[in-house]
Amino acid sequence: MFYAMRHDLARVEERLREESNVDYPVVGDIVENLIESGGKRLRPLLLLLAARPFNYDIDELVAAAAGVELLHNASLIHDDTVDHADVRRGQPTLNSVLPPETVILLGDYLFARSAMLAAATMNPRVVGVFASTLAKICDGQLSEVFNAHKLDQSIDQYKQRIYGKTASLFAGSAEMGAIIGQAPGDKIEAMRDFGGNIGMAFQIVDDVLDLRESTDSIGKPAGLDLRQGTVTLPTMLFIQRSGQNGHNAELVQRVIDGDSATDADFDHAVEVIRDSGALEESITIAEDYVEKAQAIIKDLPPGDSVEMLEALAMDSLSRTF
Repeated sequence: MFYAMRHDLARVEERLREESNVDYPVVGDIVENLIESGGKRLRPLLLLLAARPFNYDIDELVAAAAGVELLHNASLIHDDTVDHADVRRGQPTLNSVLPPETVILLGDYLFARSAMLAAATMNPRVVGVFASTLAKICDGQLSEVFNAHKLDQSIDQYKQRIYGKTASLFAGSAEMGAIIGQAPGDKIEAMRDFGGNIGMAFQIVDDVLDLRESTDSIGKPAGLDLRQGTVTLPTMLFIQRSGQNGHNAELVQRVIDGDSATDADFDHAVEVIRDSGALEESITIAEDYVEKAQAIIKDLPPGDSVEMLEALAMDSLSRTF
């Protein structure tokens, strides 16, 4: 479906490699592996596709597309440091081999390089969206940190958190693409909403995969969110189904608290959440976001750009990375 975009994405990839080059021993190789193992490049692809139905000029889009992917990877470096993660996409993380202060500085450096790419567009509105998106990502991460180990969160609070942490970059990517493509104002807003909806679906599916898949299939330890006390949608739905006083609910509470939970407790908690139907209900909610996204682009001129946007939305549900 995305074959028509291969040459343009190759140009983005080339620019991304240039801008992410780090000339330090060991560090450079790990950053290169992180960038190279970056999956389908959904965010830069979304940015390009958001411009394609309008005034599509790849020369003007490459820097912004590389910038959003570099911003994404910089945020992953900080994520891994906060989470004390040793593996990302099947590769060792920077914080598994370097002191945390060095890793934070490196993440900051890549954030700065990504901002320089946004500035290279010479479009103040794009720079504004980029800065706002970065602030929302940080806000989402802070919300996750300060709400860790708390089961008394509402689903609305969860949605606000994952919008900042994940969906805001999808929304910002689509908005920047539409701005560079000189889309009308209402279409810029529509593309931002489209990106936000598929970003929400993407994160919900990620939270489901954390509980459903093995370590090998997702490139990180299974059930990592539970072990870190991060309360995600499947866990919230499980608690709603179980009632606050159920034995299994008490188990999950103890696991989220983390103080007295054993490895067997973690494994059992994952099992009871899987068996509760909460994962399937979460996927249904993710599907609703995809349907909203697809409805938004129905008013765009028909053609392969709309078809690829629809396929990109579906990818947020079917991914295995």
